[in-house]
Amino acid sequence: MTSAGPAAHGLLLNALAIDGRTEGRRALLAAHGELVHGAPDTVAETLAALPSGITEVELDLAGVTFMDTTGLALLDLLTEYGVRQGVRVTTCRWRGQPRRVLELIGLDTTDPLRTGPPPGSPERTVSAVARERAEQLAVLRAEIAQLRHALDSRPVIDQARGVLMAAHGCTPDTAWDILRETSQRTNTKLRHIAAAVIASAAPDGPPPPDPLRAALRAAAARHASRARV
Repeated sequence: MTSAGPAAHGLLLNALAIDGRTEGRRALLAAHGELVHGAPDTVAETLAALPSGITEVELDLAGVTFMDTTGLALLDLLTEYGVRQGVRVTTCRWRGQPRRVLELIGLDTTDPLRTGPPPGSPERTVSAVARERAEQLAVLRAEIAQLRHALDSRPVIDQARGVLMAAHGCTPDTAWDILRETSQRTNTKLRHIAAAVIASAAPDGPPPPDPLRAALRAAAARHASRARV
């Protein structure tokens, strides 16, 4: 079963897929892909299709590469399923960015469905935990927005690197350095410089504004000089 949809930035994300098997009364599920909009529906369909008599469900998240706040909805879904069905539900092997999300929210990174604070953590009042999680969630949302913005900018920057490689006979790393140095010296966002470079490569395309053109030429000349040395 899979479920995916375009995110707010317009890119098709890696659909979440669930593989599973049963061992007696235990269901072992493994998730692969991204925990984004629509993913909880996939998990719900998988849980609904489990055979009767299951008393324990384990969801392995090692194959999940990205998670936004939809992951919180998934945790609620798993908790409600366990209570409703009288089934023990656990998650395991949180890695990479999804694990960082759990850390930001203050959940147990071994199994966020575990009741109570993680082992060794100090006791805190419910209000203090709620306040802290609200603050962390705001930070998380900002971080995810930045990641999505970076995904949007990536194709434009890669195209601009290709233009510079063709124009100056340089390597991809050198083209990146030219863009980065130009951005720093002109105090211009990297994606704006990349867009100007791409536009200038089109037939009858407008050249970059004078300050950008001068900075691009200077950066290219510096790197060409270093290469010769």
